[in-house]
Amino acid sequence: MTVAVVLFTSDLRLHDHPPLHAALASADEVVPLFVRDEAVEAAGFGVPNRLAFLADCLRDLDAGLRERGGRLVVREGDAVEETCRIVTETGAGTVHTAAGVSSFAHRREERLREALGSQGCGLRVHDAVVTVVAPGAVVPSGPDRDHFAVFTPYFRRWSEEGLRQVFRAPRTVAVPEGPASAALPSRDGVREVSPGLAEGGEEAGRRLLTAWRRDGLAAYEERHDDLAGDATSRLSPHLHFGTLSPTEVVSRAREAGGPGGEAFVRQVCWRDFHHQVLAARPAASRTDYRARNDRWRTGRAAEKDTTAWKEGRTGYPVVDAAMRQLLHEGWMHNRGRLLAASFLTKSLYVDWRVGARHFLDLLVDGDVANNQLNWQWVAGTGTDTRPNRVLNPVTQAKRYDPDGAYVRRWIPELSEVAGPAVHEPWKLPESRRSRLDYPEPVVGLSEGLARFKEARGLD
Repeated sequence: MTVAVVLFTSDLRLHDHPPLHAALASADEVVPLFVRDEAVEAAGFGVPNRLAFLADCLRDLDAGLRERGGRLVVREGDAVEETCRIVTETGAGTVHTAAGVSSFAHRREERLREALGSQGCGLRVHDAVVTVVAPGAVVPSGPDRDHFAVFTPYFRRWSEEGLRQVFRAPRTVAVPEGPASAALPSRDGVREVSPGLAEGGEEAGRRLLTAWRRDGLAAYEERHDDLAGDATSRLSPHLHFGTLSPTEVVSRAREAGGPGGEAFVRQVCWRDFHHQVLAARPAASRTDYRARNDRWRTGRAAEKDTTAWKEGRTGYPVVDAAMRQLLHEGWMHNRGRLLAASFLTKSLYVDWRVGARHFLDLLVDGDVANNQLNWQWVAGTGTDTRPNRVLNPVTQAKRYDPDGAYVRRWIPELSEVAGPAVHEPWKLPESRRSRLDYPEPVVGLSEGLARFKEARGLD
């Protein structure tokens, strides 16, 4: 009786799962294993929203396996040590896992290969599981060029790559009886979870994808920046935890076709783009990809401004609405993310790492590659070809929330201010302003712009 182990990481699904497909094809029995790695939580990534969503995902994965005659084996501790322990307990000959892009994932793979080799067990790392195209599979021509630093040429080459086969979920999964499992976590046991946090798990993700493809995809190109319309897919948490396959998502979007499908596929490509950048430049998760010699503000005044930003009390309604959505849902509209990040790094001139850390503390889809590199893109230290662009929150609000519905949804203090006037409450008559429990702007936009230009040495 041959046994293989499938080590699940950011791929918590049964549909289109290459490591599981390969393991079932080569072994009589398979151990589906997830390790709650203490190092991950110790590094600050075990935040409440993601722990709660993870609990949903693991319970759903276990339920799906039990429907197929199997079960999920959950262990707690070091991922390498626990995987090796399972191999010893079952006599498994191969461990299958999905390739990662972070420094942590690379170190885990190296440690696994060495430890398993000493036990006479092989390790097979599968590409194109967490991403559509594996990092490093598409590179620019020329010597010593290991990744694309500009999105558009990457997108052209990425689009020419054929999609790998999309695998169906297995009908049966035979699991050895021996390996014991820790109890499945529950979101009920997680404290300080955002009250509006979405449901996790593959079943929820597939329902969402089906509804999105049917009702939202066609209009995506026209409406994805509509703050009040909430017309984005909301699939990012499921892509982050791997309850949906990015390859299957792209395949289904391409099948739907049209401008909406094309625009949506382009956004999924941005996710792959950031993964290939981080895979080539792991230090970009914490240091400037392109240094601008910034002298970020520090000290008491900067801390006070940052606190106001985190609490959604900057005095700029569209920024505050986005930050309050983040607090309530553990998620934020894509246009809101851009505006909030631009305001912190350009208008307040606070280090992008401060904002990136706050987002990682709350975002259910908090992904190191996408979060850090999107923050760097906005801050002008990343891959943006216009590093000094500044998004005016008032202009942007009037364009993407013209009637102010998004702002009024998240800022009840301004609920009685009708129309676009809600975006500039400081212009209301004093008699009305005095009745609003809403702060004055923490900085004038012209003042913030002048400070940023001086710091960057711009005319």
